[in-house]
Amino acid sequence: MSMSDNRKVAFEIVYSLETQGTKYEEYKENVDMFLEDRDIHGKATTKYIKDVVYGTKRHAKQIKKQIESCLSEKWTYERLSKVNVVILEIAIFEMLFLKTPFKVVINEAVELAKSFGDTKSPSFINGVLASIVKKNNLDEGAKEN
Repeated sequence: MSMSDNRKVAFEIVYSLETQGTKYEEYKENVDMFLEDRDIHGKATTKYIKDVVYGTKRHAKQIKKQIESCLSEKWTYERLSKVNVVILEIAIFEMLFLKTPFKVVINEAVELAKSFGDTKSPSFINGVLASIVKKNNLDEGAKEN
């Protein structure tokens, strides 16, 4: 599977777990079942997907603060669509904790937003992630290239 496919699977799992209100203690069973049902194997593939799924949950408070810091006064975290929240959670986790290059992450997140979000999702996702890149000085290394 490609990394884009892996991200899509990770998105589907995180979205499913969050919309069902699955407790963290039940994640392993649910994730394993999802991967088995989809016949997804391969050490690198399953490792990446599990890292993202568990990591977004483990760092949920930090990630939520990152998102909230980029919202205008008229928007609250609770008003955001669950699709947009999950896309942002995965992207922020990848940038801040997996150290995936921000340009790759933003591009992939925008593609997920095109596939799963509404018509305004891609630009919203792009804007929030661009703000997070600036706030966390993630673009400093890119300027040297």
